[in-house]
Formats: sequence, C-alpha cells, structure tokens
Amino acid sequence: MREFQYIVTDNEGIHARPAGELVKLAKTFASDVKVVKDGREADCKKIFALMGLGAKKGSELSFVITGEDETEACEELEKFMRENL
Repeated sequence: MREFQYIVTDNEGIHARPAGELVKLAKTFASDVKVVKDGREADCKKIFALMGLGAKKGSELSFVITGEDETEACEELEKFMRENL
C-alpha cells in the first residue's frame, strides 16, 4: 500500500475537466486507487464518485493506492495532482 496527501490548490477545486483526466490516469493502473476526504472514500476510477467528494480549494485529500503497480501509480498520480490541481 502506498499513500500520499494533497491539498487542492486550484481555485475551482476538483471540477469536471481535471477530474476526468485524473480518472483517465487512474484507470491506466491495475492498482486500486481510493481518495479520502473528511472520512469519505471514493474510487478514483469513477468520475461521479470523485466529484461527489466536493473537493474545493484547500481540501485535504488522501490517496491510497494498493496493488501490483502501486509505486508507479502513486508517483504518477502525485505528479498529476501537483501539476493540475
């Protein structure tokens, strides 16, 4: 299991376009990718679950990645978050 935390810096939070790109990236990995916000968990491979978290600017998210390619997935997802959200 790999995990990282991220605080959303985008003024609009996680909105449709970057959420779609995040889901697309998460789906390229075999590992399970979960996002946790305020005790609520969402599957990062499902856009409606991700959008349902309502992550706004300043929201603290925890990403939990479990599976055979978890190290690569963690690195790529963390990079995506830093560059886009």
